[in-house]
Amino acid sequence: MPRTRPSLFAHGLGFWTDRSAVHEAAAQGRAVQLQKLIENGASVNVVAVDSITPLHEACIQGQTQCVKLLLDAGAHVDARNIDGSTPLCDACAAGSLECVKLLLDHGAMVNPPLFTFSPLHEACMGGNSKCVQLMID
Repeated sequence: MPRTRPSLFAHGLGFWTDRSAVHEAAAQGRAVQLQKLIENGASVNVVAVDSITPLHEACIQGQTQCVKLLLDAGAHVDARNIDGSTPLCDACAAGSLECVKLLLDHGAMVNPPLFTFSPLHEACMGGNSKCVQLMID
């Protein structure tokens, strides 16, 4: 497990770090480990130096069970990374229909304000028509 390195810079969602154990568990779909980390008080909104949250990581990899755990534990559904992407953008780009459904059910914005590439754009660019359909319904 990678060790996190604390930084002096605070971010709106947490502290900037290297990838945390929560990031790694979410990205790799290790739901049991993620649940234990959450139960032991790990932040679900910790951000890495590129502003990637564990929810971004889970959505990029289509880890539906981890997305659900993170959202249920209070992960910010519309968190933005350094490029302005939200977890919904990542789920749409990955074509992960189940992750898209979970994010929408938790209030993710389909067209966030001041955004370069919307989740709808990402779904279209990836040819993920089922994700597009979910967002326009």
